[in-house]
Amino acid sequence: MSTKRLTVVQCWDDGVCTDIRLVEVLRRYGAAASFNLCAGLHRNKRSFGWAHAGADVYRLGWDEMRDVYQGFAIANHSMSHPRLDLIAPDAAEREIREGRERLQQFFGQSVSGFAYPFGAYNETLRRLVRDAGHAYARTCESADDVFPPQDAMRFHPTCHFLAPDFWQKYEQARQCGVFYFWGHSYEILTNAMWQDFELTIQRISDDPHSRWGEVGGLFDNRSFE
Repeated sequence: MSTKRLTVVQCWDDGVCTDIRLVEVLRRYGAAASFNLCAGLHRNKRSFGWAHAGADVYRLGWDEMRDVYQGFAIANHSMSHPRLDLIAPDAAEREIREGRERLQQFFGQSVSGFAYPFGAYNETLRRLVRDAGHAYARTCESADDVFPPQDAMRFHPTCHFLAPDFWQKYEQARQCGVFYFWGHSYEILTNAMWQDFELTIQRISDDPHSRWGEVGGLFDNRSFE
């Protein structure tokens, strides 16, 4: 087995209440993460979002998000999560810019990352995301050699956290030095799944040849135009 040092990064979308349980697991093992939020969809208190697999999904309220995400990176997921490629460019620009500005103002930290809603992007959106000040933009497409990306505005992750070949991709990622997984905490449906997820985080944390990183940190002082 290769012993090349592997940097592991992860991000989670949508700012939902199950993120509370998720961050408890991450903090227990010293795992870094980024959370991709839509500033225009949160209310002061928790609010209903949608149903997934027969369960109601609730968004976190602004009144609790600073505490929930304390110590983690915040990234932009647009203001209201539209298919940006299906709306006018000026409307897409507002979604991108205002989403970033509101998150930066609320959390008091630089927001360097973007996640395309529904994973939809095109050349215009890549330009708009870059011009709004983001260092990278995540797609939903999986890739093997994820880093460095050919275009940081089209940054493909290694895999979804529920990918059946997660550990195979984890080992293969040592070739490029970065393993990048993503998901939504509401996809963890049962206590058994939560236990499996915690074992995953623990296994990575216990790996002497891996270290946790933050997605935006991969691009510090580097350029991949």
